[in-house]
Amino acid sequence: MPEKTGKAGPETTTGTTTTTAGTTAAPGAATEATGAATEAAGAATEATGAAASAEDRPRRRQARGERRIAQLLEAAARVFSTTGYTAASTNAIAREAGVSPGTLYQFFPNKEAIAIELGSRLMHEMRQSYDEVLTPIDPVTTPLEEVIAGTVDRFIEFNCRHPAFFVLMHGPDIPGRIAEEHDALHTTLVARVETILAPFAPDAPPAAVTRTAQMCVGIYKAGLELILAHEGEEREAYVEEVKGALLRYLEPLAATS
Repeated sequence: MPEKTGKAGPETTTGTTTTTAGTTAAPGAATEATGAATEAAGAATEATGAAASAEDRPRRRQARGERRIAQLLEAAARVFSTTGYTAASTNAIAREAGVSPGTLYQFFPNKEAIAIELGSRLMHEMRQSYDEVLTPIDPVTTPLEEVIAGTVDRFIEFNCRHPAFFVLMHGPDIPGRIAEEHDALHTTLVARVETILAPFAPDAPPAAVTRTAQMCVGIYKAGLELILAHEGEEREAYVEEVKGALLRYLEPLAATS
């Protein structure tokens, strides 16, 4: 009897030990699996972030490039308005922009390319002004004097804010492409002025309205050069002179309506 009891003891003890070892191993395996899943998720997040960053890099480079171009064009506008197009140089523009000539040449090959880009942007803005200001007018509800004042003020404000525009449009040695675009802009301006004048002279022949529009633009441009050559109260006095000249010239036309 004692021998049987002794044999049974070890078997029971061994079984208990095996069961305990098995129970302890299961949580460890689960923890390892959870850790592996977490690491996999982290790797996936990093991969997604890296892909998004790679996609953003070209956009960031483009944005930096656009800011640099704007900086160079602003500097060029200051140089052109101060020295004129002919006397301006890429070195002067780079110096005004606070960059090296090498940086400038990364974006523009020469002074002409800078002038063309600047001129195109300014002419685009001027066309927007045409669209907003030069629209058909009802002569019954809008006096001629008010039409002249509103139009002249808007264009004078633009030219005073962008003095380089006048330099690039009327300089003696401006690039041919700018001259061509300016000619097209002038044609548009005359046509828009005609649309304003026509209601004030409904019985006038179209050719007469065209000549009158051409004269109005000529008077304005002649006065503009004087206006830009002065500042302060003297500039305002010349603005009023231009308005008065246009009004006195157009009054007979309006009187026939």
